[in-house]
Amino acid sequence: MKTLTLIDGSSYLFRAFHALPPLTNADGEPTGALFGVVNMLRAHLKEQPDYIVFVMDASGKTFRNDLDPQYKANRPPMPDELRQQIEPLKAIVQGLGVKLLSIQGVEADDVIGTLATTGAAEGLAVKISTGDKDFAQLVGPGIRLVNTMTGSQLDSDEAVVAKFGVRADQIADFLALMGDKVDNIPGVEKCGEKTAAKWLNQYGTLSDVIEHAEEFTGKIGEYLRAALPRLPLNRELTTIRTDLELGVEPDDLARKAPDIEALTTLFTRYGMKQALKDVTGGESESAGKAPARRGAGSDGGVVEPSAAPAAEWAQEGSYETVLSVESLQGWVAQLQSADEFAFDVETDSLDPMRANLVGISLAIEPFKACYIPLAHRYPGAPAQLDLTMVLDALRPVMTDPAKRKIGQHGKYDLQVLQRHGLMVQGYADDTMLESFVLNTTITRHDMDSLAKHYLGYTTVQFGDVAGKGKKQLTFDQVELEPATRYAAEDADVTMRLHRVLRPQLQAIPSLEAVYRDIEMPLVPVLRKIEANGVKVDADVLRAQSQDLSSRMVEAQQTANHLAGRPVNLDSPKQLGALLFDELGLPAVIKTPGGAPSTNEEALEAIADQHELPRIILQYRGLAKLRSTYTDKLPEMINPETGRVHTSYHQAGAATGRLASSDPNLQNIPIRTADGRRIREAFIAEPGNRIVACDYSQIELRIMAHLSDDPALLAAFNGGEDVHKATAAEVFGVPLAEVSGDQRRAAKAINFGLMYGMSAFGLARQLGVPRGQAQDYIAAYFERYPGVRAFMSEARAKAAEQGYVETVFGRRLVLANIHARNAALRAGAERAAINAPMQGTAADIIKRAMVDIDQWMSELRLEQKRLRMVLQVHDELVFEVEESLVEEITAGVKQRMSAAASLKVPLVVDSGVGLNWEQAH
Repeated sequence: MKTLTLIDGSSYLFRAFHALPPLTNADGEPTGALFGVVNMLRAHLKEQPDYIVFVMDASGKTFRNDLDPQYKANRPPMPDELRQQIEPLKAIVQGLGVKLLSIQGVEADDVIGTLATTGAAEGLAVKISTGDKDFAQLVGPGIRLVNTMTGSQLDSDEAVVAKFGVRADQIADFLALMGDKVDNIPGVEKCGEKTAAKWLNQYGTLSDVIEHAEEFTGKIGEYLRAALPRLPLNRELTTIRTDLELGVEPDDLARKAPDIEALTTLFTRYGMKQALKDVTGGESESAGKAPARRGAGSDGGVVEPSAAPAAEWAQEGSYETVLSVESLQGWVAQLQSADEFAFDVETDSLDPMRANLVGISLAIEPFKACYIPLAHRYPGAPAQLDLTMVLDALRPVMTDPAKRKIGQHGKYDLQVLQRHGLMVQGYADDTMLESFVLNTTITRHDMDSLAKHYLGYTTVQFGDVAGKGKKQLTFDQVELEPATRYAAEDADVTMRLHRVLRPQLQAIPSLEAVYRDIEMPLVPVLRKIEANGVKVDADVLRAQSQDLSSRMVEAQQTANHLAGRPVNLDSPKQLGALLFDELGLPAVIKTPGGAPSTNEEALEAIADQHELPRIILQYRGLAKLRSTYTDKLPEMINPETGRVHTSYHQAGAATGRLASSDPNLQNIPIRTADGRRIREAFIAEPGNRIVACDYSQIELRIMAHLSDDPALLAAFNGGEDVHKATAAEVFGVPLAEVSGDQRRAAKAINFGLMYGMSAFGLARQLGVPRGQAQDYIAAYFERYPGVRAFMSEARAKAAEQGYVETVFGRRLVLANIHARNAALRAGAERAAINAPMQGTAADIIKRAMVDIDQWMSELRLEQKRLRMVLQVHDELVFEVEESLVEEITAGVKQRMSAAASLKVPLVVDSGVGLNWEQAH
């Protein structure tokens, strides 16, 4: 029997959005709902149905709105983060070869109902994939419901009765009696599932219940009789139509061949690694047509896809295990005669501040490398060379700045070697950064991905030699033969990659300059910051944890009082029963399983109707701060240094912004007083102070520079409050008469337009009608025509070249700038406008960090007297001896201001304190 799968796309999209965390891709585009729905869709495709349809609601009103103008009238507007995922989802569905249906004037339910009954009548085995209980009315011979997200299934009338207490043909009546708060269908007051099922089991149909309404006694009888005029309409609203003229033939529903090129682009953009792997047969995105990149020697025009790797680079290498002094001396002699060499270290930990050195690998030319094991400790391990002797033998070449050293993500290796007493000089090239600067989006920049993409070579995986899961060994437990194959390959592949990437960078002088002048000089600076760490007062954090815990207890007690009984605030199930069953609050948002949601958005939506949702939100906010920061940060204090050492990532964001992890110190909340208090624990040593310096409105200043708009330039050059100046322009009032509300609106406009905010988004943020927001935008562009011209030019250049550039020449390739899908193309156009500003801001602070580090080195102050300890977005944080604060602050501000020559001044704000919060 042939099968037909009907997917309730609209339902799953909403449920996935509200169920999954707010995921984003590398460009900050929301992806949570996409992940949920695409994974569900892929699961269906693996079953290889003969016919498959993805049905979504069309925009605009339906016949139900004609029946009842209040139908769904209480639904909040679709969140921008969800709206942005609709068009990409449609593009993915079509790319997968799945029929996409969206019919004006009716809902997806009716389209599915018609296809289901027609398909069953034609002998197809119909599966409806949905989480919506309304579809239970369709269950019957040949039609079953499957909730792919929860695994539940209704495949018979008996199953429907077991779940709802009524037959499938009674479901529409059942829903009419209960009503539906989400769809704004008022049912019989106090009539829940049990009451509705009881009535229908007694009388059979809604018509019979209405006919016998006078027989019902008590309050519930009064409620029923009061609802009688409404119930026939409810029945029409809850009945799924099965008689639509869709004009769709069975053959139209057969799955077509997938569009590999489109899917590769989409899955790469949205970070869907497993889906990408399925599409490309386990290859990276290079298996399909790679995202656009200018090739070597190109001098303009649209960027071309990179050429396939030459087969010569995929050969196996020859590797030696160095176990004797003679062998080591032979390799040292080769290093002494070489101009450059690649190196890599193996350790027993990913934390460079705690890792022990296990071995060192070296490569002087491609396909030939060695591994020097130092601390392999498994039973039967052969004798290995002494660590101190090996480091002493390598010291002359490793500390010679004339010998060019090459690494892959070498900052880690430099840190480990420094901790073991070997300060490497002459670190000249990093293949991770070479690839990142060449094209931020063409691939991931880890060694395995780069080897596959640029060399056509599959590397040995760590799990291949150390095992996986709980039984995975640390590297010091790996036997020497596989350890050599893995470790020496790292140095060999690094050398191969450098030989391939170096000429490509040299062919594009602007990118070569970004690499040589910004990224490579930053490596030792970040190494120093990471090694410096920042002192954290564990006692302050523990006191904050106690305070947070105490206030959580207070919130719990308040919740118990409001509920009239003890309630577990950590149990969504108990909260759902309390809020929606006992208190009768509206369930605005539901989980994928159809239950009322108690997530943050759902609670915010009903917080004005009862005090309890606000208390729950307060409790959760306190709990998150405690678990994420005040409890966790003390555990991350290095016992040797007494400081917290984060890791910075240069090859993370496509715009060049640095990222931070383990711990992520760039996401410490500052919007709330409790969040800001966490910074009080970041302190200076006795006798020192924390100095924080950050750029003021740097991206708006870059916008003024790039747009060359006279009014914006005048505002910044005149030292005006730019948001106030914008308010004066947009609202047509004198500068002195700008109100606080007008300035706030202008600030939203300034930043919103820079990142492609629509009139809808601006209206939502300001709490004004959409038409009024559109008027604000129109007035803004009328007053700042240079900004409009810049945006138009940026989109045109992106379409012509395939990329955009920062002031310093960093490129961001826009693979979707010519996409047929409107949403993908619009996303690329937004990036064409904001990426140059974000990227230029990232370049500026990196240049400042390099200059400041050089200046600090020239001061020759002891580390305990002066050290750079943090970089957070547009801010640099230092720990400075108290007597040096004024001098250092002035020097830092001078160098930050001079990091770029723009048409407007770069203004730097600064603060000083005993802790980071005082200085911020």
